[in-house]
Amino acid sequence: MRFALVIGLSLLMGGCMKPSDMADGAIYQLRDVGILDHSHAQRANNWRLQPDSFIYIAQGHFVPPGGNYPRPNVVAEETYNGFVEYFPMVRRAHAPQGLEQAMTDARKLGAHYVLYTRFASADDRIGTFEEWEEQEALDRLGTDRSVVQMMLIETNTRYLVDTARIRNRGGLLSFYDGQPQDLLGPALRDYAQSLLGLSE
Repeated sequence: MRFALVIGLSLLMGGCMKPSDMADGAIYQLRDVGILDHSHAQRANNWRLQPDSFIYIAQGHFVPPGGNYPRPNVVAEETYNGFVEYFPMVRRAHAPQGLEQAMTDARKLGAHYVLYTRFASADDRIGTFEEWEEQEALDRLGTDRSVVQMMLIETNTRYLVDTARIRNRGGLLSFYDGQPQDLLGPALRDYAQSLLGLSE
């Protein structure tokens, strides 16, 4: 009888979720319903890089439609911040560049890859009283959204290793005084991890 009781308790304990799994599930659900910030990345390839890959990060001159454009080099800056933890040999351009200039600078530095980025869209919705006083448009109330496009190109061969499109949506908890660029950091860290095969 004791043996059956021990077996039964073992099965019950084995079926319980770990607290960390429960927390991850709750965070996923809160992101999905729009309470927390949410991002979704679509990659063209499942290519993986070595941790010692030398990556040069640049942002294009493209200005997304609308009048809500963040500071000019913010995607390159946030990408660098997300990548430097995973790729020690990473550099970035200090200002927006055309693709050819980025490739030339990357070759001069001896970089293996160019990660060329741009804001495809940035929608800064009304999130403060000051913004409401300026715009007074009910259709502009809501959470910020942005789309970032990226191309990973091998420097020597100009081979397009990967393309990615990252869609970001703000959550209700970050609604007040948020900006589209505030959504970039976690999504770009996730992309860096996926290039190393640390996450799918």
